[in-house]
Amino acid sequence: MSAQSAESVESRAVRAGVVGSPVEHSLSPVLHGAAYAALGLRDWSYQRIERDAEGLRDLVGELDPSWRGLSVTMPGKQVALELASEASERAAAVGAANTLVRRSDGAWYADCTDVDGITGALRAACGFHGAADAGERTGLVLGAGGTALAVIAAFAELGVRTATLAVRDPARAGSALATAERIGVRAEGRALGSLDLAKAAAEADVVVSTLPAGAVDDHVRELAAAGRVLDVVYHPWPTPLAGAVHAAGGRLATGLDMLLHQSFGQVESFTGKRAPRAAMRDALSEATGGRVPLPLL
Repeated sequence: MSAQSAESVESRAVRAGVVGSPVEHSLSPVLHGAAYAALGLRDWSYQRIERDAEGLRDLVGELDPSWRGLSVTMPGKQVALELASEASERAAAVGAANTLVRRSDGAWYADCTDVDGITGALRAACGFHGAADAGERTGLVLGAGGTALAVIAAFAELGVRTATLAVRDPARAGSALATAERIGVRAEGRALGSLDLAKAAAEADVVVSTLPAGAVDDHVRELAAAGRVLDVVYHPWPTPLAGAVHAAGGRLATGLDMLLHQSFGQVESFTGKRAPRAAMRDALSEATGGRVPLPLL
């Protein structure tokens, strides 16, 4: 191959990747790789990039024009929003971005498709659809970290107007409460140890646990009183909460559902093409041993 031909091939290459720390176990390459293959984007590649939040700042300044987009995981989501020249309303409301898209002028646009992940998971796996005549819907959220902020934004899209945040220390719910105020969801922080979880779960239209594996194991019977539950943990699977919800006859969405549904918007933002949802779902299911059904809308 001549030098000119090699340069031509290189100029067609388009790059994207997932950035975070740790990132070696990220399943995003499975989803994006399947999407690019199904779309016939043979010159596209997607890779894992190990960077902490400050490392993300340096990385964005180093990327050449072949880079089309970045999926941003912890701990860089707040920095991703800061680095963008423009952001979606939901990213601004959440105060964090999991998606950076390079514009034609070289600047970066930030979005938070984590919100899509939550709404998509609840709609597809739990059958939870917003409706103008649904009345006053309520939600119970366990935890008040970054994922909880995206949950509150998703609640607004799903017509959930009242939320209780069950946290170990209500004083640490400030960011989540501020997000709720910005988007018009009435929320209060309650101490996890003082809340009647069985009553709160039974009265809620939807329950979302954003806590890490093991953190709610002592409360799964109470939480299973809810008809619809999203447990963001997907490894190890099944979680005790998932088992309790199934035993009680409730409907369950998982962190894998979230991961799948948030990836659709990223693929579409990066490529400008409709995400091949079935191909992406099948690739994720195969990569995770078919542990959960992963229904699509």
